[in-house]
Amino acid sequence: MCPSRLVLEHVTSRWGVLVLASLLERSYRFSELRREVGGVSEKMLAQTLRTLERDGFVHRDAKPVIPPRVDYTLTELGREAAEQVWGLARWTERRLDEVFEARASYDAARLAETGQAPAREAARAGAQGEARTS
Repeated sequence: MCPSRLVLEHVTSRWGVLVLASLLERSYRFSELRREVGGVSEKMLAQTLRTLERDGFVHRDAKPVIPPRVDYTLTELGREAAEQVWGLARWTERRLDEVFEARASYDAARLAETGQAPAREAARAGAQGEARTS
């Protein structure tokens, strides 16, 4: 696998995007970040943070106090990556209606051709549409 593809996967993964976007705002402790991101398990968040730290995007600052305190912040490289990813996320939000229209047109054409709607994509689009409107 191309090395840049692996880094891109880390930055654009489901949790990678949300962690980077959250850390753009400020530094977070682990539990705060988990609440901010929402829906991520401890294991997945820890794995995502380790990966982003290894790639040089996140700095882990462990303070020798009792109880232990660990803060996560973006590095300069991480801030640059986070701004790029956040820009793509904002663009996606702005264009979501057009994506839903394109899906509906595709599904209608597919239904006319085959008599069957693409089930998996249609179900996913419906769930996303419901989540978006709630």
